[in-house]
Amino acid sequence: MDVRLPFDPSVPGPLDAGSATALLDAADRALQAGDPRTAWALAGRVVGNRDPSLTARAYVAIGDAMDRMAQEDDALAAWRNATRLGPSPAAYAAQRRIASLLVRRGDNAGALAAYREADRLAPAEDRAEIASRIGWLSKEAGDTRGARRAFARSRGGDPLPFVTIGIIAITSAVSFLALAGDGSLTALLMLDKPGLAAGEWWRLLTPTLVHGGLMHLALNMFALWIAGSFVERLYGPATMLLIYVLTAAAGSAASFAFGGPAPSVGASGAVFGLFGVLFAVQRIHDPVLDRRARAVLGQMGGLIVLNLVLGFVMTGGGIPIDIAAHVGGLLAGLWLGFLLVPGRVTTLSSMWQRSDGPAVERRGLDPVRAVGVLALVAIVVTVVALGIRVTIS
Repeated sequence: MDVRLPFDPSVPGPLDAGSATALLDAADRALQAGDPRTAWALAGRVVGNRDPSLTARAYVAIGDAMDRMAQEDDALAAWRNATRLGPSPAAYAAQRRIASLLVRRGDNAGALAAYREADRLAPAEDRAEIASRIGWLSKEAGDTRGARRAFARSRGGDPLPFVTIGIIAITSAVSFLALAGDGSLTALLMLDKPGLAAGEWWRLLTPTLVHGGLMHLALNMFALWIAGSFVERLYGPATMLLIYVLTAAAGSAASFAFGGPAPSVGASGAVFGLFGVLFAVQRIHDPVLDRRARAVLGQMGGLIVLNLVLGFVMTGGGIPIDIAAHVGGLLAGLWLGFLLVPGRVTTLSSMWQRSDGPAVERRGLDPVRAVGVLALVAIVVTVVALGIRVTIS
C-alpha cells in the first residue's frame, strides 16, 4: 500500500500530536485495505508517544494487525497494553476486542471479565449492548441471577410501540364507526372482489380497518398488540409499518385470488404476517432477548398452527374464516422475517464478529434486501392480476 504522509515517519524522534494522529489514520486505512503489515509498522512508530491516549490507540491498531495475521497471542498482548494506559476510547475498544477474541477461544470466564471492564469504560449508547453480552456469558456460566440483571440493564426502557398503538387506535375507531353505521363505510373499505378487479386498489389495505363484529375486532387487536409491539421492538417503527402494510396487502391479494367470491374484512392477514415475521426471525437471525421474550418467540410456531387449524375447523362449521388471507399474510411475513435483519437488537449471528461494531446492528434496506422486498411487491401484483383474470372469467 502506498502511504502518503506530510512528513517522513522514518526520521527518529518524538512525534507531535498531529503527526501521530496522521500515522494512526494511515494505519487504519492500511487495515481497511487489507495490509496489516503496513498498519503494524505505521502504528508502531507512535508507541511511546507522550500522549497516552495516542499510544493506546497505536496498541489497538497493532493488535488489530496481529489479529488479521492470525497472531492472536500478540494481538492480546497489544490490546492489553492499551488497557494499561488509563481510561480512553482506545482502552474501551481494546477491552471489547479482548473479550471478543476470548469468546472465540472458548474462554468465557475471561471474556466475561473483559466485558465487565468494557462496561465500566463504555459510552452510554453502547451500555445496553455490552450488558446483553454480559448477560449471555453469565447465563453460560450458570449465573442465572447475574444474567437476569444484565438482561434487564440491556433492555433499559423499551420505547413505546407508537406505530402499533396508532394502528390499533385507527383500526378500532374506524371499525366502531363502521359497525355503528348503515354499512356504507364497511362497503367502501372491505375487500370487495369485483371492486378490486375494477381498479379499486385501496381494497388491498383498507379491509384491515373494518371487522365483522366486536369480538372479531377485539381478538385481532389483542393479537396485533402482542405481535406488533414485538415486531416494532425488533425492527423499529418504520420497518414495522412497512411489514404491516406489505403483509396486509399480501393477505388481501391471496384472498382475492384464492378465497372465493365473498367479500372479507379484518386485520387477520396482517396479524398472521406479523406472526410469520416473528417465527422466521427467531430461527434465521436469533435475536438476543431476555428469557421471557424468547419464550414468547418460541411459541410462535404452535400459535400459528393452532390458529390455522381453528380457521379450518370454524370454516367447516359454517363460520366464514378467510383462510386464504391468513396463509397469504403468513407467507409474506415468513419471507420478510427471513429477509430483514432486526435493527433494534443484537443478533447471535453477528454478536461475536471479529470486528466489534456499533452497539446494535442498524441495517437498512441494502440492495439485496430491497430487491427481496420489491420481489414481494411484484408477487402481490401478480396474484392480484391472477385474481382479476379469475373474476372476469
